[in-house]
Amino acid sequence: MEDPTTPSPEPTPDTATTAAPAPSPEPAPADTPSLDVESPAAPSLLEQYTAHYPEWGKEFARKYLTKTLNQFILYGSVRDLVRTVDDAGRPDYVSLRDFLVRDLFSARDIIVFYDRSSGIHFSDRESQIDFNRALSGYDTIFGTDFAKKLPRDPVRVFSVLENYFRLRLADGKRIACVMDYAETIVPMAEASSYSADDRNAIVFLQKWAHDPLFLEKDFTVLLVAENLTELNQQIVQSAYTAEINIPLPAEPARADFVAWYLEGKEEAFGLQSQVSPRALSANTAGLGFIQLRTILADVLENRTRLTFEALSDLKKEFIEAEAHGMLEFVETDYTLDMVAGHKEAKTHLRHAAIALKNGRPDVMPMGYLVSGPVGTGKTFAITCFAGEIGIPMVKLKNFRSQWQGRTEANLERILALLEAMTPVAVMIDEADAALGDRDSSGDSGVSKRVFGQIASFMSNPKHRGRIVFFLLTARPDYMPVDLKRQGRAEEHIALFYPSTREEREELLRVMLKRTKVSISMDDIPEALLNGERTFSGADMEALMTRAKFRAAASSDGTGQVTREILEDVVDDFMPPTYPLEVELQTLAAVLECTSRVLLPEKYREMDRETIVRRVDELKKLVK
Repeated sequence: MEDPTTPSPEPTPDTATTAAPAPSPEPAPADTPSLDVESPAAPSLLEQYTAHYPEWGKEFARKYLTKTLNQFILYGSVRDLVRTVDDAGRPDYVSLRDFLVRDLFSARDIIVFYDRSSGIHFSDRESQIDFNRALSGYDTIFGTDFAKKLPRDPVRVFSVLENYFRLRLADGKRIACVMDYAETIVPMAEASSYSADDRNAIVFLQKWAHDPLFLEKDFTVLLVAENLTELNQQIVQSAYTAEINIPLPAEPARADFVAWYLEGKEEAFGLQSQVSPRALSANTAGLGFIQLRTILADVLENRTRLTFEALSDLKKEFIEAEAHGMLEFVETDYTLDMVAGHKEAKTHLRHAAIALKNGRPDVMPMGYLVSGPVGTGKTFAITCFAGEIGIPMVKLKNFRSQWQGRTEANLERILALLEAMTPVAVMIDEADAALGDRDSSGDSGVSKRVFGQIASFMSNPKHRGRIVFFLLTARPDYMPVDLKRQGRAEEHIALFYPSTREEREELLRVMLKRTKVSISMDDIPEALLNGERTFSGADMEALMTRAKFRAAASSDGTGQVTREILEDVVDDFMPPTYPLEVELQTLAAVLECTSRVLLPEKYREMDRETIVRRVDELKKLVK
C-alpha cells in the first residue's frame, strides 16, 4: 500500500473546481423502501418505509429524520449479515455495506466509502467518474496530483472530500459518507498522545457534524467500528454524534434466518440433523447469522451429522473465538455433591439452581461475591455449581492489554457477547485484581474505565437472573464497595476451612474419590482428622497425590497407598505457612458474609468491632 507524500492545503468553504456535475443516478425502485428526507411525506410514512428494517435501522431513521444530526456511529455486530427484503419483497440477508446501499441510503445520489486500506471508493461507477473529474479541478487549484494517486491518510482524504461534498451539496445532491474501520481513523487515545494528523482528523469530523451547510442538506457521515471504546471519545461523546448499536441476533431473529436458509431444504436437513430448526434457533444464543450459516451449510453441503453435543461444541468454539480467547466455557461433570463441607453455602446455591431451572430470574441476586481464605475451594465450588444450574457458565480470563484502548475494547466485546448469550453465569476469579477500582491510578485511567464498564453492566436491572456474576476472591476487602453493594454482587458467600471432625471426614472422602486413592477410613492417620493441624482441601489433595507418588515407587510393585505410606507422608508434609495472611483472609470473609448461617459457629456471635480491629492489625503486620 502506497501513501502519497505531497501534503495538500485544506480547502476553504468557497473552493470551486471546474468539475462537471454528477450525472443523476437511477431512482430507487418503487418497491424498495428508502429514506428520502426531501419528500414531505417521509416523516408521516416512516413506519411504512422502514417496516422491513432491523430495529437499529429504524432507530437510525428516527434520529436522522429529526434533521438535527448528520453524524452516526454504527458499532457492534457490524461484520454480520443484515436482514432486508429483495425486489420481490421476500426476506434476504446481505452484508452491512449492501444494506446501506440498497436500503438505508438508496435514495442518495452519492454514496462514498472510505477506509485506510481501500481509500476512497463509490457505490456506483457514475459517482466515481464524477469524483475523478472534480479531483482534476482540485489538483489544478492546489497543485496536487491526487487524480493519479489518491491519498489514503485521513487528513488529506478529508480535505479532498470536504471540497467535493460542498460542491455537490450546493448542486442539490444527497450524500452519504461511510467510513469503515473508524477505530483506525479516529482511534481512542489520551489527548497528549495524539499526533498532528490525529488531531486534524478529529477536527474535520467535529466540524462536519455541526456545519450549517451539512446540517441543512441531505448529508450523512457514518462511522463503522466493532467497539465503541476504540473510537476517540470526543467524537463518541459529542452531542452532535449518535451511536447506534447493532446487537447479535436474538432467538426470533435466529429462527427467521434458519427458516429462510432451509426453505425447500427442510427434508435434507432433517436427514442429517438430530437438532430441529426450532431447537437450533433456541440453542445458539451468542451466535450471529454468519456463524449460523456456517453450521447449516456444513450439514447441508458436507452431510455432517448435527447432534446436540456437536452443536454445543460448535457454539463454544465460535463464542470463544469471537471473544478472542477471553471467555472460556466452564465444562464439568461435577455437581455440588462433590463439594465437601460448606453445607449451608451448598444449600443456598442449590436453591439458586432450582430458581434458574424453574424460570424465576426475578428472585435471583444480580451477582455473588464468594470469599474465603486460600484453599477453601471457592473456584471448585462454583465450577461444581455450573454442573447443576442448567445454563452455560463462562469464565472471564485476562482481558487486559498493554495497548492503549485495547483493554476497554476487549471488555466491551465480552459484555456484548454475554448480553447475547443470556441466560448465562459468569465466573471471575481473583476478582479484586481483574475488575479495577474507581480510585485506581498509574495506568492512564484504564482501571477506572474498566471499573465503570463492569459496574454499569452488573447493575443493569434487565440482567437480573439472566447474567449472574460470581466474583471470587480471597481478599474481599480489596474489592471496591461499589461492586459489593446491593444491586451488583448482592449475596456474599463465605467459605472456610473445616472446623469439625465431621467436616474434615467429609472433605477427606471427597479428596480420596477425586484423587482415586483407595484406602479405608480406619487407616487414615488421626493427625488428618483431629484438628490439631489445619488442612485445607488443597492440602489434602496434595497429600493424597504425594502418597500415590510414594506408593508408585514402592518395592512391592502394587502401587497401593497403605496406612504406613500415608502416615509417613502426613508426618513429612510441611505446607507453606502464612498464618497471618490466612487469618486476615478468614476474618475479611467473616466481615463480608451477608448470611449469619454461613459462618462457622465461633464467628457467629463474635463482636464485629473486635474483628474489624483485628483485621486492621493484621493488615499492618502482613504489609
